[in-house]
Amino acid sequence: MIPIKLRIVGGGEDLLGDMNRKSANMDSLVVCFGEFLIDFVPTVGGVSLAEAPAFKKAPGGAPANVAVCVSRLGGSSAFIGKVGDDEFGHMLANILKENCVDNTGMRFDQSARTALAFVTLRADGEREFLFFRHPSADMRLHESELDINLINKAKIFHCGSISLIEEPCRSAQLAAMTIAKKSGSILSYDPNLRLPLWPSAEAAREGIMSIWEQADLIKVSEDEITFLTEGGDPYDDNVVMNKLFHPNLKLLIVTEGSAGCRYYTKAFKGRVPGIKVKAVDTTGAGDAFVGGLLSSLASDLNLFQDEKGLREALAFANACGALTVTGRGAIPALPTKQAVVDALTQYNAS
Repeated sequence: MIPIKLRIVGGGEDLLGDMNRKSANMDSLVVCFGEFLIDFVPTVGGVSLAEAPAFKKAPGGAPANVAVCVSRLGGSSAFIGKVGDDEFGHMLANILKENCVDNTGMRFDQSARTALAFVTLRADGEREFLFFRHPSADMRLHESELDINLINKAKIFHCGSISLIEEPCRSAQLAAMTIAKKSGSILSYDPNLRLPLWPSAEAAREGIMSIWEQADLIKVSEDEITFLTEGGDPYDDNVVMNKLFHPNLKLLIVTEGSAGCRYYTKAFKGRVPGIKVKAVDTTGAGDAFVGGLLSSLASDLNLFQDEKGLREALAFANACGALTVTGRGAIPALPTKQAVVDALTQYNAS
């Protein structure tokens, strides 16, 4: 294991740059759409929810995690989604503000609460979820509440599949994707499968694949490949290319946890190894990976055609994910750009 010194960033005062720098980077804006919620994480690992002696609250939700990660790495990001008009919802909005993420696209629901998720951390650092969304505010975002001007500014528009589960947020996401595509944005998609939230496995598979061919960039895990291809071998390039790669796709990424990732384009494919660390909490690792990759792509879309540059961006993204698992909670553990650079320097020197 490579020893990595990680500086955990607690608030906006520790971030790279300031709001003036953010304004200058608006032409590289990454807009993230979807859920934002409160995770309750056991204070000790390797226990069930019933066995946990106490829980620590932490902001959660993949799209919001990605937005904060991009900002913490020095990029420009915004979040669009809905939370409850309650203390948790306003706390989440403030967390985005503290992390220099544009939160003007957030909406507050007066009749539905901010979503809650209890997350168990097993001995190996992997997670199990128990959700409270009956319904939650994020599910109630309407198309009429979208910040169209903000979406039009996006160089990259990033979304997941959770908002596709129920109306009205499904229609809101589809409308936002259409607006982004018409404005010339790159559409980034991380399915982020959470099977317990879907009515059935079949509904999840159909819902996730319903927007598959609209995406320019897709990040998928090995388990998600097996699920989406109904038992296909995630390590088989033929399975990946024949069942998941589509003609308009610029880049397909398969994450392999601590082992790294694989990449597929029309012109080339390959694998980039990960950085080995001792995992404390894997919550947010995939989101940190996505944030790291999108921060690089937002600065240089030519990476889609430049394999050498893409490999460097993926090594950077791998390091973002690795550093995040060394702390508890997603947003508190997201690294700064300097922390990632230092980690890669140590890795390359070893």
